[in-house]
Amino acid sequence: MTTKLGTDLILDALAAEGLGHLFMVPGGLIDPFLAALARHQKIKPIVAAHEGGAVYMADGYARAHGGFGAALGIGGPGSCNMATAVAAAKTDGSPLLIMTGEVPLDLEDRGAFQDASQATLDDTTVMAPLTRLSKTVASADNLNHWFRHALTVMCAQPRGPVHLSLTHDALVGETAADYVPVSGFFAQARELSTPAARAALKLIAEQVGGKSRIAILAGAGVEHDTAAACLREIAERWSIPVATTLRAKGVFPEDHALSLGVFGYAGTRHATGAVLGGELDCLLVLGSGFNERDTMHWTVRERAKAFIIHVNTDMEELTANGDLGHIVPGSVHAFLDLMHERASELAPALSAGESRRREWLAAIKAKPRLYDVDNLSRVTAPIHPAAAVAALRKTLPRDGIVLVDSGAHRAFAGHYWSAYAPRTYISATNLGPMGWAIPAAVGVQCAQPDRRVAVITGDGCMQMHGIEVQTAARYRLPIVYVVINNSALGNVWLRARQYGALPTELTSIPDHDWAGFARALGAQGFTVRDPAELEGTLQQALAASTTALVDVKADKNCPTPVYDFSAGARAWSYHE
Repeated sequence: MTTKLGTDLILDALAAEGLGHLFMVPGGLIDPFLAALARHQKIKPIVAAHEGGAVYMADGYARAHGGFGAALGIGGPGSCNMATAVAAAKTDGSPLLIMTGEVPLDLEDRGAFQDASQATLDDTTVMAPLTRLSKTVASADNLNHWFRHALTVMCAQPRGPVHLSLTHDALVGETAADYVPVSGFFAQARELSTPAARAALKLIAEQVGGKSRIAILAGAGVEHDTAAACLREIAERWSIPVATTLRAKGVFPEDHALSLGVFGYAGTRHATGAVLGGELDCLLVLGSGFNERDTMHWTVRERAKAFIIHVNTDMEELTANGDLGHIVPGSVHAFLDLMHERASELAPALSAGESRRREWLAAIKAKPRLYDVDNLSRVTAPIHPAAAVAALRKTLPRDGIVLVDSGAHRAFAGHYWSAYAPRTYISATNLGPMGWAIPAAVGVQCAQPDRRVAVITGDGCMQMHGIEVQTAARYRLPIVYVVINNSALGNVWLRARQYGALPTELTSIPDHDWAGFARALGAQGFTVRDPAELEGTLQQALAASTTALVDVKADKNCPTPVYDFSAGARAWSYHE
């Protein structure tokens, strides 16, 4: 009987599941992995500066790869450092395997250094509300069981992170188990409530009928279900306009004739006009929850006159906001397949109204799509953030991937950036931790080594996770970091300044030399003060063939293009 160490079982299992990278921070409680990684050629370890950064990298890897990501660190301080990153993954439905090391069983509760076992701090309790599953693996004998169980929970709907606390006994013990991959079982698992779906198709036929104005609001579920191609086929078949949430930006090409752009926070005027203009007859919501930002501060139900059909796999999201019209629990891909299969049922209604729908869409698109477009080419200094976003879009290849961090720059990027394909616009949009994109880009570049990757971040974000630029530089990853350096906590400063001098001071940041910081970490650094030099400098950074950072000296006194969202949120306290 052939046996192997627990660490070898884990690394073999990750390779069998299709992973090529493991993001980690070494430490005593996971020392057994160091020798094991030397024995395995299929898994490349990427060492982060901080455990939270390692999880963010795994998150970026999962989003760009389409599978899952894995992160490894010690228990106790390591697992606590991971907490925010794990929570961000959970709120965005990002599948991650989080592994932390733990002391040997016979040392639990004896005052061992960094003991965070169930007898003391209990890492599994810390992680439980942040994950889909958090369990301790006591020995190598049950490692195979818990590993497969954790990945099963992670891959099942709703997807999200899972956590295994691995005792020393589990890592160095021997096991004879043969690992059988589980992710393949979920590759084509597209469950759908068929009665509810068929009823929805009947309602579409009846509600549209002699009317014509039907639109689609596509959410992250379209990306999760790899349903973008199906969505485009259905939209083109019957000339149905498509808006997306900010999280799903790119699942429908934004230069397509049927594209309305983003609806909700930082959305376009076209999307707002179509959904809330009062003329819409039927809104088909695919794979989106009804949170604040994706619904224009929950105004869809109150202001939209349309009948709503809502398709989603997450029942919590389906029921969290009360009556949302007709609900279809299940896969977006399966629902779109059913629309295709039963096209004859929909054709009388959708085909009859197609010409009128095109006229309605033409009237919407005849009006301006974006706000404040003059800022895209503003020539004065300090540089307007919109001009920096526009310059990066011009220089990054069409299939390049951009990651957007949290702050005022999120609004400028969401509004002015054009995304043309799924998984090319990546952002943690629900919890929205500052600095997320900086390490996440490392994971994205590892998952997509042949694609160009850029980050739009801010100086406040750099203060939180800017040190992970050294991780990108250490592995010579050709990521371009664009820092919108406005010497302020953008959105917070825009609100705080109205309250006086001290609030203004508290939300301001010294003008650091982020290009010099990048050079100190082994990357190339560029500084831009003149908007006329933006494109040329970005081209230099992209041509560097290594990690590069562009410090854009930006204007902080720039209102963000979230006017429609602000109108819906006027009576509420809102902050990012």
